[in-house]
Amino acid sequence: MKIETERLIITEFDMSMAESVHINSLDEDNRRFVPDEVFETVEEAAETVEFLMGCYTSGEGPLVYPVLLKNGTYIGYVQAVPFDDGTWEIGYHIGGNYTKQGYATEAVTAFLPIVMKQIEITEIAGICLAENVASVKVMERSGFTKLYEGNGNYQGQERAICKFIYTLDMTPKDLV
Repeated sequence: MKIETERLIITEFDMSMAESVHINSLDEDNRRFVPDEVFETVEEAAETVEFLMGCYTSGEGPLVYPVLLKNGTYIGYVQAVPFDDGTWEIGYHIGGNYTKQGYATEAVTAFLPIVMKQIEITEIAGICLAENVASVKVMERSGFTKLYEGNGNYQGQERAICKFIYTLDMTPKDLV
Protein backbone atom coordinates (compact mmCIF):
# COMPACT_ATOMS: atom_id res chain seq x y z
CA MET A 1 0.00 0.00 0.00
CA LYS A 2 1.15 3.51 -0.75
CA ILE A 3 -1.14 6.48 -0.24
CA GLU A 4 0.07 10.03 -0.76
CA THR A 5 -1.68 13.13 0.51
CA GLU A 6 -0.61 16.74 0.31
CA ARG A 7 1.77 16.32 3.28
CA LEU A 8 1.95 12.60 4.04
CA ILE A 9 2.86 9.17 2.74
CA ILE A 10 1.13 6.08 4.13
CA THR A 11 3.11 2.99 3.21
CA GLU A 12 4.24 -0.38 4.57
CA PHE A 13 6.63 -0.91 7.46
CA ASP A 14 10.22 -1.97 6.99
CA MET A 15 12.74 -2.82 9.69
CA SER A 16 14.53 0.53 9.35
CA MET A 17 11.52 2.14 11.07
CA ALA A 18 11.89 0.23 14.37
CA GLU A 19 13.82 2.95 16.19
CA SER A 20 11.33 5.65 15.14
CA VAL A 21 8.43 3.41 16.21
CA HIS A 22 10.12 2.98 19.60
CA ILE A 23 10.73 6.72 20.09
CA ASN A 24 7.22 7.79 19.01
CA SER A 25 5.61 5.15 21.23
CA LEU A 26 7.07 6.71 24.37
CA ASP A 27 5.11 9.96 24.33
CA GLU A 28 2.76 10.73 27.21
CA ASP A 29 -0.47 10.48 25.18
CA ASN A 30 0.48 7.01 24.00
CA ARG A 31 1.27 5.92 27.57
CA ARG A 32 -2.03 7.39 28.76
CA PHE A 33 -4.43 6.26 26.02
CA VAL A 34 -2.89 3.11 24.45
CA PRO A 35 -0.32 1.74 26.92
CA ASP A 36 -0.25 -1.61 25.10
CA GLU A 37 1.37 0.22 22.17
CA VAL A 38 4.36 1.53 24.15
CA PHE A 39 7.67 -0.11 23.22
CA GLU A 40 10.27 0.49 25.93
CA THR A 41 13.14 -0.77 23.77
CA VAL A 42 14.07 -0.69 20.09
CA GLU A 43 14.08 -4.50 20.21
CA GLU A 44 10.42 -4.58 21.34
CA ALA A 45 9.52 -2.19 18.53
CA ALA A 46 11.49 -4.28 16.02
CA GLU A 47 9.62 -7.46 17.04
CA THR A 48 6.32 -5.67 16.54
CA VAL A 49 7.36 -4.19 13.18
CA GLU A 50 8.39 -7.65 12.02
CA PHE A 51 5.02 -9.10 13.12
CA LEU A 52 3.12 -6.28 11.40
CA MET A 53 5.06 -6.81 8.17
CA GLY A 54 3.93 -10.44 8.24
CA CYS A 55 0.31 -9.31 8.45
CA TYR A 56 0.62 -7.70 5.00
CA THR A 57 1.27 -11.06 3.38
CA SER A 58 -1.10 -13.13 5.54
CA GLY A 59 -3.97 -10.69 4.97
CA GLU A 60 -4.97 -11.06 8.62
CA GLY A 61 -5.07 -8.05 10.85
CA PRO A 62 -4.05 -5.92 12.36
CA LEU A 63 -3.24 -4.03 9.19
CA VAL A 64 -0.94 -1.26 10.43
CA TYR A 65 0.72 1.25 8.11
CA PRO A 66 3.31 3.89 8.98
CA VAL A 67 2.55 7.54 8.38
CA LEU A 68 5.52 9.50 7.06
CA LEU A 69 6.01 13.12 6.26
CA LYS A 70 6.88 13.72 2.59
CA ASN A 71 10.57 13.92 3.62
CA GLY A 72 10.39 10.33 4.93
CA THR A 73 10.19 11.12 8.66
CA TYR A 74 8.11 8.54 10.54
CA ILE A 75 5.44 10.33 12.60
CA GLY A 76 2.95 7.58 13.47
CA TYR A 77 0.58 5.02 12.02
CA VAL A 78 -2.95 4.24 10.92
CA GLN A 79 -4.48 0.80 11.27
CA ALA A 80 -7.49 -1.40 10.67
CA VAL A 81 -7.93 -4.04 13.38
CA PRO A 82 -10.35 -6.97 13.11
CA PHE A 83 -12.65 -8.03 15.94
CA ASP A 84 -13.60 -11.66 16.50
CA ASP A 85 -17.14 -10.96 15.21
CA GLY A 86 -15.86 -9.95 11.74
CA THR A 87 -16.15 -6.18 12.28
CA TRP A 88 -13.15 -3.84 12.11
CA GLU A 89 -11.87 -0.86 14.11
CA ILE A 90 -9.74 2.09 13.01
CA GLY A 91 -6.71 3.04 15.05
CA TYR A 92 -4.08 5.73 14.73
CA HIS A 93 -1.32 7.48 16.59
CA ILE A 94 0.72 10.52 15.72
CA GLY A 95 3.82 11.12 17.85
CA GLY A 96 3.68 13.98 20.34
CA ASN A 97 6.15 16.11 18.37
CA TYR A 98 3.75 16.10 15.39
CA THR A 99 0.32 16.56 16.99
CA LYS A 100 -2.06 19.51 16.61
CA GLN A 101 -1.17 19.90 12.92
CA GLY A 102 -4.01 17.89 11.37
CA TYR A 103 -1.83 14.92 10.42
CA ALA A 104 -4.07 12.31 12.08
CA THR A 105 -7.19 13.59 10.34
CA GLU A 106 -5.36 13.80 7.01
CA ALA A 107 -4.05 10.24 7.38
CA VAL A 108 -7.34 8.71 8.56
CA THR A 109 -9.35 10.45 5.83
CA ALA A 110 -7.01 9.18 3.10
CA PHE A 111 -6.64 5.68 4.61
CA LEU A 112 -10.27 4.76 5.25
CA PRO A 113 -11.66 4.38 1.70
CA ILE A 114 -8.60 2.48 0.50
CA VAL A 115 -8.27 0.03 3.38
CA MET A 116 -12.03 -0.54 3.54
CA LYS A 117 -12.11 -1.50 -0.15
CA GLN A 118 -9.06 -3.71 0.36
CA ILE A 119 -10.70 -5.67 3.21
CA GLU A 120 -14.12 -5.46 1.58
CA ILE A 121 -16.08 -3.73 4.33
CA THR A 122 -18.47 -0.79 4.27
CA GLU A 123 -18.39 0.07 7.99
CA ILE A 124 -15.56 0.52 10.46
CA ALA A 125 -15.77 1.38 14.15
CA GLY A 126 -13.78 3.91 16.10
CA ILE A 127 -13.49 3.60 19.87
CA CYS A 128 -11.58 5.92 22.18
CA LEU A 129 -11.56 7.12 25.75
CA ALA A 130 -14.00 9.99 26.19
CA GLU A 131 -11.23 12.06 27.77
CA ASN A 132 -9.10 11.69 24.61
CA VAL A 133 -10.44 14.89 23.11
CA ALA A 134 -7.92 14.87 20.25
CA SER A 135 -9.01 11.41 19.11
CA VAL A 136 -12.69 12.36 19.33
CA LYS A 137 -11.98 15.38 17.11
CA VAL A 138 -10.08 13.26 14.57
CA MET A 139 -13.03 10.90 14.20
CA GLU A 140 -15.55 13.72 13.94
CA ARG A 141 -13.44 15.53 11.34
CA SER A 142 -12.89 12.30 9.39
CA GLY A 143 -16.59 11.64 8.86
CA PHE A 144 -17.39 9.26 11.72
CA THR A 145 -20.76 9.38 13.47
CA LYS A 146 -20.85 9.08 17.25
CA LEU A 147 -23.04 6.17 18.32
CA TYR A 148 -22.41 6.07 22.04
CA GLU A 149 -20.75 7.91 24.91
CA GLY A 150 -20.65 6.32 28.35
CA ASN A 151 -19.06 3.49 30.26
CA GLY A 152 -17.71 0.53 28.34
CA ASN A 153 -14.85 -1.92 28.05
CA TYR A 154 -11.60 -0.31 26.95
CA GLN A 155 -8.55 -2.56 26.93
CA GLY A 156 -10.05 -4.81 29.59
CA GLN A 157 -11.17 -2.03 31.94
CA GLU A 158 -14.48 -0.26 32.49
CA ARG A 159 -13.88 3.31 31.30
CA ALA A 160 -15.76 6.29 29.88
CA ILE A 161 -15.59 5.76 26.12
CA CYS A 162 -16.93 7.08 22.83
CA LYS A 163 -17.95 4.72 20.04
CA PHE A 164 -18.10 5.91 16.44
CA ILE A 165 -18.95 4.39 13.08
CA TYR A 166 -17.75 5.30 9.61
CA THR A 167 -19.73 4.12 6.60
CA LEU A 168 -18.26 3.95 3.12
CA ASP A 169 -20.79 4.26 0.34
CA MET A 170 -19.79 1.53 -2.09
CA THR A 171 -21.59 -0.26 -4.85
CA PRO A 172 -21.03 -4.02 -5.25
CA LYS A 173 -18.66 -3.41 -8.19
CA ASP A 174 -16.44 -1.32 -5.84
CA LEU A 175 -15.86 -4.42 -3.74
CA VAL A 176 -14.36 -6.38 -6.62
